[in-house]
Amino acid sequence: MPTRFPPDYYINGILDGDRLRLSRAITLIESRRVDDQELAQNVLEALLPKTGNSIRIGITGVPGVGKSTFIEAFGTYLTTLGNKLAVLTIDPTSQRSGGSLLGDKTRMETLSMNSSAYIRPSPAGDSLGGVAHRTRETMLLCEAAGFDVILVETVGVGQSETVVHGMVDFFLLLMLAGAGDELQGMKRGIMELADALAITKADGENVSAATRARVEYQNALHLFPPTDSGWIPPVLTCSALTNVGIIDVWQTVQTYQQLTTQNGSRVLRRQEQQLTWFRSLLRQGLERQFYEEPNLHQQLLALEAQIRSGTLLPAPAVQKLLRSNLHSR
Repeated sequence: MPTRFPPDYYINGILDGDRLRLSRAITLIESRRVDDQELAQNVLEALLPKTGNSIRIGITGVPGVGKSTFIEAFGTYLTTLGNKLAVLTIDPTSQRSGGSLLGDKTRMETLSMNSSAYIRPSPAGDSLGGVAHRTRETMLLCEAAGFDVILVETVGVGQSETVVHGMVDFFLLLMLAGAGDELQGMKRGIMELADALAITKADGENVSAATRARVEYQNALHLFPPTDSGWIPPVLTCSALTNVGIIDVWQTVQTYQQLTTQNGSRVLRRQEQQLTWFRSLLRQGLERQFYEEPNLHQQLLALEAQIRSGTLLPAPAVQKLLRSNLHSR
């Protein structure tokens, strides 16, 4: 079991920008131990006034689009401007393979050696909801530690895009030129979430294809309903190899921040995200508390046997279970 310290050890260390104490505090957040969780919440509560001052950027894209390479180039550029950068990952696929995400950290070799950058992979082998919850809290700790730009990367595809969109200010979708029509169905739902699209690998012989793809996606975006913020998502091209277009991506983020700060939609988006997070945790807590009810296991087995045999439909079975375990209180 890792060494545990009093709350002030973590709080003061994080406020002083101590990477070791920040990492230890994040480890507490990732722990399943009740005492670790209590300590982590005490630390978070004390640091809460120092959070919320970063620009939170979500980055996603299909496998092979070059997310890690883009983040390395983009992140390196941000640090040259004087920003302190934290890179966090969400990986819902790791629960299947059980693999570690440290591979991503080694792929970002330059950024991982950068004193102005901090890279934290999400732990493998957990549910998407659990990883997302800890990523939110890790983001708060990083903000308290003075990181003013936070990149949240999705490693897997699917539901993780929606989860990341629900915790960031700006959602960037990386795309490949000429990926084929077979991906369009999956892309549409993600494209509707995006605050900007960036066609990657726009270098060498691929420049013309990237330029055509930019026009096609820009035309496609015009078919989508307007956003609540009044922002029209642009389509950009960039190359992490030549760094062309990297500056444009950051300027787009800044323009978006200015617009949404002025019209108040940035504050509203964060408020809605907080409420969504609260409701998600409430559902998880209620579900956990429900399944901890005495004798529930036997009741479940009996009802499932009736459902299997066809003598009881699922809907009345649920009602029966809820009545006996909730209404009796």
